[in-house]
Amino acid sequence: QVQLVESGGGLVQPGGSLRLSCAASGIRFSIYAMGWYRQSPGKQRELVAHITTDGSTNYADSVKGRFTISRDNAKNTVNLQMNSLKPEDTAVYYCKGTWYSVSYWGQGTQVTVSS
Repeated sequence: QVQLVESGGGLVQPGGSLRLSCAASGIRFSIYAMGWYRQSPGKQRELVAHITTDGSTNYADSVKGRFTISRDNAKNTVNLQMNSLKPEDTAVYYCKGTWYSVSYWGQGTQVTVSS
């Protein structure tokens, strides 16, 4: 059974930091490209950050310079370090694993940035 389980969300003040983690099981993690997406109420789910199997990364313009995605193939995890958080970063954050046409989603973790 494939599972992607996100953790690390919560409430943080503007300017603060959070580190999200996604633990994968039931897949050969190293061959999957991994991504973090987010969705806020009334908006479409959007790509935040992506990392390929060889470690290449790309980011949404809105988070460049503030967020960092990384993966640990030995631990089957993908992380998202989020710094200088803004209220507009408030959303449910999801991780996704993709291998060709096969993809799996986690259940999401809430991030709220508010004073």
